[in-house]
Amino acid sequence: MRYEIRVEGHLSETLAKAFPELGHVVMAGQTVLFGPVVDEAHLYGLLARCQSLGLRVLEMRQVPE
Repeated sequence: MRYEIRVEGHLSETLAKAFPELGHVVMAGQTVLFGPVVDEAHLYGLLARCQSLGLRVLEMRQVPE
C-alpha cells in the first residue's frame, strides 16, 4: 500500500528525517509525506510519530501503486 499524509506547514529537513521510510515534498503551506506503508500498525505508528512531533495532519489517503 502507498499513502500520502499531508501535514500543515513546511517540515524542516530535521523533522523530515523523522520519517526515513517516506519521501516528502513541500507545497502551498503543506508538506506531503508519501511512500509505502506495510500494514495498519505501520500506518498508526506514522500517525503517532506525527502527533509526538506536534504535526497537524490535514489529510491521509491511500494512493494507487
